[in-house]
Amino acid sequence: MSNIIDGKAFAEKLRGEIASRVSKLKAQHNLTPGLAVVLVGEDPASEVYVRNKAKQTVEVGMESIEHKLPAETTEADLLALVEKLNNDKTIHGILVQLPLPEHINESKVLDSIHYEKDVDGFHLMNVGLLGTGGDGVVPCTPLGCIMMLKDRLGSLSGMNAVVVGRSNIVGKPMANLLLQESCTVTIAHSRTQDLAGVCRGADILVAAVGRPEMIPGDWVKPGAAVIDVGINRIERDGKKKLVGDVDFASASSVAGAITPVPGGVGPMTIACLLHNTVQQACRQHDIALPDA
Repeated sequence: MSNIIDGKAFAEKLRGEIASRVSKLKAQHNLTPGLAVVLVGEDPASEVYVRNKAKQTVEVGMESIEHKLPAETTEADLLALVEKLNNDKTIHGILVQLPLPEHINESKVLDSIHYEKDVDGFHLMNVGLLGTGGDGVVPCTPLGCIMMLKDRLGSLSGMNAVVVGRSNIVGKPMANLLLQESCTVTIAHSRTQDLAGVCRGADILVAAVGRPEMIPGDWVKPGAAVIDVGINRIERDGKKKLVGDVDFASASSVAGAITPVPGGVGPMTIACLLHNTVQQACRQHDIALPDA
């Protein structure tokens, strides 16, 4: 279908551009960006995700450093490791994989990462920079979404954008990015009156609520661009499958452009993590981001 936004192909292209930038940084500045990933405990989904991050980091020519800690690791020990990584000049990005064990305060740990080494865009300094139009690091998933939208639609200026979901990780930063592109932005959520009507007014509809197939095709304006951030595991006809927050079958026949699940937003998240790491390496060394 010509209206499908292929996140897998887009992410592959982005990784190619990142590899080119890394190659130039090595040749021109003797700089190899380094990404440290910290995993606490043995959450199976997190382990797979961390393994994929490490693999893709190495594939683009960067250094991948992994720290796997037991689930009983104390908050103090984790904070001490983060501080050690903050002071290590060969590490340009630090990512602490969430969720953390219950006895560890996630906010405290995330805020302990120096904002110049924050590659998730979760540090309050980077949140503030994004909210005020500054030059900070953008959370990976919203960054991937805005890249795909601009690639497919060109200028977003003047468009009506509706973001369904108000999380700090996706909904709020997504709204800020759309504002920066001069969209008229509505953040909708569980308390929104006439949610269906609000969605039908959107030229750009971003779904990020974590509820399987919550948005049907008749909530989508004909020709609208639909970005489905949801990844939900459900069982249907005795089989487990992944679905988004949008009912793809009905919405894809109406939308002008739509991301599938899987294969849409998901692959862009790690690619944007790599992009952010290269960006932070350049900032720390006060050099311009090389052309791809």
